Amino acid sequence: MIRFTPVAPSLVLALSLAVGSATGAAAQEVTKEEYCGQTASVVGAIQQARLDRVKERDVRDTILASDPAWPDNYDNAIVQLTPWVYEQKMRDVRKNDLGAVWSEVCIANWDAFKDSLN
Repeated sequence: MIRFTPVAPSLVLALSLAVGSATGAAAQEVTKEEYCGQTASVVGAIQQARLDRVKERDVRDTILASDPAWPDNYDNAIVQLTPWVYEQKMRDVRKNDLGAVWSEVCIANWDAFKDSLN
């Protein structure tokens, strides 16, 4: 049985506020698929850093040095999501796509925090 540490709604809200620091107009235009997809990409990059045995404190710098494809305003999500990825058991990190897990959680909780993106 696969067990993931549950993503607390407060983490989702904190992430939405960190990423939502874009201009109000840009935040209004973001769709849940785009937002959750971009944050899932961030989680995937963090997962890969963990698989590459990057120390948790070095994750942000390592990922940013690789010039990730997501928009710059999602860089703040690295700091918010790194602890969640590093809390997972290594066997789960190896065997599962944490980005997909995050995307599902994000989409499921979209209505709870979409207004905070403005």
